Amino acid sequence: MSDHETRGDDLEKKAEKKLSGWGFFGNKHEDAADLLDKAGNFFKLAKNCEAAALPIPPSYTAEALNNAVNLFLETGRLNMAARYSKDIGEIYQQEQDLENAAVYLNRAADLFDSEGQSSQANSMTQKIAEIYAQLEKYQEVTELFEELARKSCNNNLLKYSVRGILLNAGICQLCRGDPVAVNNSLERYQDLAASMDEGDVSKFTDAIKEFDSMTRLVLF
Repeated sequence: MSDHETRGDDLEKKAEKKLSGWGFFGNKHEDAADLLDKAGNFFKLAKNCEAAALPIPPSYTAEALNNAVNLFLETGRLNMAARYSKDIGEIYQQEQDLENAAVYLNRAADLFDSEGQSSQANSMTQKIAEIYAQLEKYQEVTELFEELARKSCNNNLLKYSVRGILLNAGICQLCRGDPVAVNNSLERYQDLAASMDEGDVSKFTDAIKEFDSMTRLVLF
């Protein structure tokens, strides 16, 4: 067992002891969360350290980090819970456990969104879309890209990425092999992109309304 892994294991045991004991001073949940935060960092170091004699199983690292996530959620530290959920999702993604990867990245996206971190949330959504594409879940991918386009349209920092997002959505529509859905979607995407390029606020607003009203009908 590597030194990093040993230290992480010790900190995890201390966190478990802290939770099971009595606490007269401070908040035992906060203290345990801090211990698990430190433990998680050591587990990640052990996993990435090439000098480690015995690399720890990814599932072990994910389980330790998930314990930290649950405590962060319990203590209201949503940003930390989001970060660790992202880490867990990426661990599963590296191991090609795509279903679990999507679960944790979805959780990270929701938590980042609840904390007002739209850029981070959108990044998670992008990763989930890539995973669903690998799983050939093209309807889900299309929905994710369209959701991402909606969120990005009215964001000054993100609106310039909308054309690329809509292109990805159109490609996913093609993969679904539904010519009617493809034609309807591409027309809507073109109208939306054109209104953005022209800077026509009224036309853009109308395109957004039509986009929202038609999407559910196309994707059922």
